[in-house]
Amino acid sequence: MPKPIALITGASSGIGRATAAALSRDGYRLLVTARRSERLKELQAELKLDDSEFRMAVFDVRDAAACEQFVQSLPPEWSNVQILVNNAGLALGLSKFYEGSLEHWNTMLDTNVKGLLYMSKAVSQGMRKRQSGHIINIGSIAGKQVYDNGNVYCASKHAVDALTQAMRLELAADGIRVSGIHPGAVDTEFSLVRFEGDQARADSVYLGFENLVAPDIAEAISWVISRPLHVNINDLVIMPQAQPQASVIHRKNQS
Repeated sequence: MPKPIALITGASSGIGRATAAALSRDGYRLLVTARRSERLKELQAELKLDDSEFRMAVFDVRDAAACEQFVQSLPPEWSNVQILVNNAGLALGLSKFYEGSLEHWNTMLDTNVKGLLYMSKAVSQGMRKRQSGHIINIGSIAGKQVYDNGNVYCASKHAVDALTQAMRLELAADGIRVSGIHPGAVDTEFSLVRFEGDQARADSVYLGFENLVAPDIAEAISWVISRPLHVNINDLVIMPQAQPQASVIHRKNQS
């Protein structure tokens, strides 16, 4: 009996990379995508997986044709995707909406919303034929609560939350589970990307409290997937203890 297949987008870093490691330990073959090929090669070497257990594809989920071609061109031994983790996403900038960058807005909406839709549509075709599968959408506390200067990023993650609910409603009759996981502050490359490489500003986001780390979320994804098939974890919000709301973080004084 071949090992089941998990497809993870945005697997080159952060939550995606940690999820790949966790699901490999759980006995899944990994089908991973990202824009940085070297990072994916490093991940394969780190996990010590050969090409029968690890397959990578380098493309941008904003490209609808690339998403479709990727799924349609999978060889038979890799086409039976049981798990899809829609992890690829990002935030860019932190400003009032009336001062926002159109380029930032388009990149966030195209990645966080459209990219998730493109991959889900392509992968769900096979799941529906097999009448089984599980789609995990990585949202954010920003999809539950809006915070100052987060406007378009928050809107994109609210869309992820709504799409997760719609997908669950529309796929339940096909035996497909759909779950949303919504983290609070996780120390990954998230803030470094948001602040366009400003390391000092990115580091300041996580000062004075114990933030979440990528393996915290990967462990939750592993648990959600491992529930019996008649059990679906619809929605899971995961926060640092020091962050009771999206815009509230209790920080200790820095000496």
